[in-house]
Amino acid sequence: MTLQGKRVVVLGGTSGIGLATAKAFLNESAQVVIASRSESKLSEAKQVLGGNVEGYEIDFRSEEKVKEFFSKVGAFDHLVVTAGEGAMGHFSELPVASAKEAFDSKFWGQYITVLAALPYLKDESSITLTSGVYGVRPPQGATTLAAINSAIDGLVRGLAIDLAPIRVNVVSPGIVDTPIYAGMPDEQRQGMFSGIAQQLPVGRIAQPEDIAESYVYLAKNGFTTGTAVLIDGGAHLV
Repeated sequence: MTLQGKRVVVLGGTSGIGLATAKAFLNESAQVVIASRSESKLSEAKQVLGGNVEGYEIDFRSEEKVKEFFSKVGAFDHLVVTAGEGAMGHFSELPVASAKEAFDSKFWGQYITVLAALPYLKDESSITLTSGVYGVRPPQGATTLAAINSAIDGLVRGLAIDLAPIRVNVVSPGIVDTPIYAGMPDEQRQGMFSGIAQQLPVGRIAQPEDIAESYVYLAKNGFTTGTAVLIDGGAHLV
């Protein structure tokens, strides 16, 4: 299936995995729409991407704002959601309010987005959400994120049945070298990455481009639905 001329909406397409995904779709000659909560990030991303890119500011936790966003976008072919914030902390210490806030962002944000997008999609369209490897193999302190990621994986299986023939899948990344770690001191960040890389069968940390290719694959492959694509460098094996 070709993506040439197809309209692809990428929520969270202004940095990290989302930005790399927007680039990957542009490389397939798709028309790309990116959306983010940050107007400054949108401006920067549009400069980086160039080409045929539309950009909109949006808080995808708000049903009203998400509906308004899709009414502006109009009909399109493929939806990708990479946005959403989690929460880390030992179960006994993480405040319930923080856990709820994380669910509001990563789970309910994606849920609301899919619901609002439906009137603008076609039978041949696809929807690809994002969970994470912690839903399969959580380390200590990732209970809440494990629950959120597992909920998203389950949501996708249900949506693949409810929304058929629209295809619904989910990408489940492991640790990726993205700006989310930019707040860490350089030496500490590289030390953490190096330690994790030594444990992985692939021997390195993922780059955003590694993950982006999976979103493109899921949009192009018309026989894939209800599937979680785990891209973790083999982390679930060790």
